[in-house]
Amino acid sequence: MLFNSFQFWAFFGLVFLVYRALPHRAQNRLLLVASYVFYGSWDWRFLGLIVISTLVDFRVGRLLGKDGTSEARRKRLVILSVATNLGILGVFKYLGFFVDSFALLTQQMGLQANLPSLSIILPVGISFYTFQTMSYTLDIYRGELEPAEDLLDFALYVSFFPQLVAGPIERAKRLMPQVTLPRTVSRADVSEGLYFIIYGLFKKVVIADNMALIANNIFARDPASLSALEALLGVYAFAFQIYGDFHGYSLIAQGTARLMGFRLMDNFSHPYFAANPQDFWRRWHISLSTWLRDYLYIPLGGSRLGSFNTYRNLMTTMVLGGLWHGAAWTFVVWGTVHGGWLGIHRWLTTRLPRPTEGAVVGRLVRVFVTFQIVCVTWLFFRADSVPQSVAFLAALGKGVEVTEVVLIGYPLLAFYVLPMLAYELWVERRGDLTALTRMPVPVRALFYLIVLLMLVWFPAPVRSEFIYFQF
Repeated sequence: MLFNSFQFWAFFGLVFLVYRALPHRAQNRLLLVASYVFYGSWDWRFLGLIVISTLVDFRVGRLLGKDGTSEARRKRLVILSVATNLGILGVFKYLGFFVDSFALLTQQMGLQANLPSLSIILPVGISFYTFQTMSYTLDIYRGELEPAEDLLDFALYVSFFPQLVAGPIERAKRLMPQVTLPRTVSRADVSEGLYFIIYGLFKKVVIADNMALIANNIFARDPASLSALEALLGVYAFAFQIYGDFHGYSLIAQGTARLMGFRLMDNFSHPYFAANPQDFWRRWHISLSTWLRDYLYIPLGGSRLGSFNTYRNLMTTMVLGGLWHGAAWTFVVWGTVHGGWLGIHRWLTTRLPRPTEGAVVGRLVRVFVTFQIVCVTWLFFRADSVPQSVAFLAALGKGVEVTEVVLIGYPLLAFYVLPMLAYELWVERRGDLTALTRMPVPVRALFYLIVLLMLVWFPAPVRSEFIYFQF
């Protein structure tokens, strides 16, 4: 069920109506059943994977919370949890990739490895819920969280359907209390929930899907046939496609959850207004970047063990973060480039004076440069192969040539993207992601009227699946 489908909204409407009529414990049971139905609608066979992660981590959490458990046994329990979750992720997401890569390597060495070509179906959202449930046991091991008392409540935490298949990756410290304690829905919750849903649908249906038409058309062509402006148009279009697509999903997840009394974390904070790579990763896919920081970068040593180890830890974290996104060398390169960029930025900040606060022109320059670099790195994320990425980079270096695609594509890009950026700049300057919900009624009414008219008049002729469903 796609968030931008009538099927999902019929499903959510039915669940919501029944939910409102039930007491707290019954609400939890309803949401658990609804979450399993929601996930099973993709492929019921993969429900078993969620059940395995749930049962293993619930039991591990209970054993970790027992008094008198030796440190050696606690470590074995954590290893069991991590091995189970990463084992599921490795088999279904990475086994085929590593087998094919090994076979290619042996061929290049002149050896013959008769390895089978594996075609394993990737369960939707597997990277999200495995990371979510794994953080639960790690937090208990660290003494930062008490184990869940009720298996069904924990199962709801793992499978909560608004954020199940594309996040945000919620920590148990935030979400479990919202599961176990009675929930209330205030007038502000309804206002913000509806805002999240409507603006999320706008970003997906109007922004992302229309940008997908431009990006798909350009990336389907031979890069050698593209002019520099055409290649750049494809890069920009994909940059706003993936932003509108993923942020749109996160907003709808927040909105549907908020209407039921749950407060999911903000997963984006205007990332294209970032002034450097570190700032970008504080704003983009926040639930993943903070997960990688807390459970990978800091345990590796963070920045505490000298410059060399700091750069090594940055690179390791970003390479593995790239691989988290997909089993392909393009994602490895994408993560490596971001790791190198973060390292260079860190090195420069130790040697150059800090930017002066309030220097508007300087910040605009930094934001512009950061955006261009982010867009170029998206090439590796979007391309089908590393050679195609390199060919697109070469196309960007060609001379300027104004073609029919350029004359049509850039005005379309501006038509869809510039009003959104102007609105988000207003929100950014107010420092409040839900500032609109506190504006006077006429202002809110005008905003919603414009957004709803855009949803009616300017949806893309071809609907695209959410990009992050493949992760």
